Amino acid sequence: MIGVDAIRDARRRIADHILCTPLVGSAGLSALCGSPVSLKLEHYQPTGSFKLRGATNAILNLPAAERARGVVAASTGNHGCALSHAARAVGSRATICMSRLVPENKVAEVRRLGGDVRIVGQSQDDAQKEVERLVIESGLVMVPPFDHPEIVAGQGTIGLEIVEARPDVATVLVPLSGGGLAAGIAAAVKDMRPAANVIGLTMENGAAMKASLDAGRPVLVDELPSLADSLGGGIGLNNGVTFTMCRALLDDVVLVTEAEIAAGIRYAYNEEREILEGAGAIGIAALLADKIPSLRGPVVVVLSGRNIDMRLHRSVVQGQNTVFREED
Repeated sequence: MIGVDAIRDARRRIADHILCTPLVGSAGLSALCGSPVSLKLEHYQPTGSFKLRGATNAILNLPAAERARGVVAASTGNHGCALSHAARAVGSRATICMSRLVPENKVAEVRRLGGDVRIVGQSQDDAQKEVERLVIESGLVMVPPFDHPEIVAGQGTIGLEIVEARPDVATVLVPLSGGGLAAGIAAAVKDMRPAANVIGLTMENGAAMKASLDAGRPVLVDELPSLADSLGGGIGLNNGVTFTMCRALLDDVVLVTEAEIAAGIRYAYNEEREILEGAGAIGIAALLADKIPSLRGPVVVVLSGRNIDMRLHRSVVQGQNTVFREED
């Protein structure tokens, strides 16, 4: 369990490297929910997602000798971008292993940020096997995308900012994949605001943490295409941090359909003037679909990322995207 002291240490460490993102009210969602709703704009980070917090904290914690060897990670895209950015900032180099399901725009961005890209297999689990090979054969230092104390602590700094900006927060809606973001935010929020509910949101297609929590242990799931591609991938059968924290700290996990995620992307653009990827829009999607039982306000929705292929974004906003609809 990562405590609030580690999260506060992370905030001091990364303060000069990340953005303390705005928390802004949403008039439309507040009217819809009958309670104040605020949006935490993590997609404003320099790499377009919250991942920069954890990656920066992990990189800055490494001894100089390990930075010099280079770092490696499996990623669905956003962690790879963040790790490449953070590594370059300290004179290190990142190797990012990704599956063929990762959208090309995210692959290209990792390369632009200086990452050495390896495309391996059809799932994040396949990419992780390549990471483990590179650790053994090339001496690279693994910086996992979520199941790592420094990653969780870095993401938890969002929770500190939420409660400091909105001390009366009653519900926090957090995208949920491997659990680094949800575990970190929940640890911070529950320490400062014990009565608040922290709810994880994930897609119906291949929800690994939800399946694992239901089973009482980490389990494998099929990784399937989704508008919320950032939420894909397993949590690792040997998960050592995030599964336990999510089981202890999350008040609920809610599944959202592909059509609902598309509606969230459209609403974010048309009503909030924000460009979001599917994972970033999943909190808005859940509110629009009335998916949160016994919703209590004030509500904070974490908008986790903006790194969507803009052709896909245009088709979703125009109602033309049919790729991931359930009836297909």
